[in-house]
Amino acid sequence: MNIRTITKAAAGTALAAAFLTPAAATPPSGLGIFNIVNGHFGTLQVNSDKAEDKWDLFLKTKGDSDIGAQRITLEPQGTSGWHSHPAPIFLTVTKGSIEYTDSLLCTPQTLTAGQSIIEPAYRVNTIVNPASAGGEVAEMIGIVIKPTSVIGPALRIDAQVPNNCD
Repeated sequence: MNIRTITKAAAGTALAAAFLTPAAATPPSGLGIFNIVNGHFGTLQVNSDKAEDKWDLFLKTKGDSDIGAQRITLEPQGTSGWHSHPAPIFLTVTKGSIEYTDSLLCTPQTLTAGQSIIEPAYRVNTIVNPASAGGEVAEMIGIVIKPTSVIGPALRIDAQVPNNCD
């Protein structure tokens, strides 16, 4: 067996291992999550179409629901890691800036204080604080309408880097 054959065999083994080994989730770093409130509302059926001609709200759930709020902090160069949620998260930046990347587009979107975004249910995404070390901590408020049975860590589903995102 010559060196070329050994090199090809080693490369083939490494390549096979890369495809057969499950990818690990990307852990968060510098992320703080602080619950503000969680309220139980039962089954929701809200219809405000008679309240105003210029704006309507229709909200209906199939089962008992909670509405909660969290204060989220992200240290400079910190990341939420790739993740999703079993319910939409209504996120507003209150301090600093973040880069939000949705797995569908894989293009970071910069949000600064006062700007908002909705993380759709079960959509993999990541959030990064682009500030350099020693820079400003980013702060956000997250509002979630979720099934009552989803509490604590169950609100976050860790994910690996999507295949279409580098």
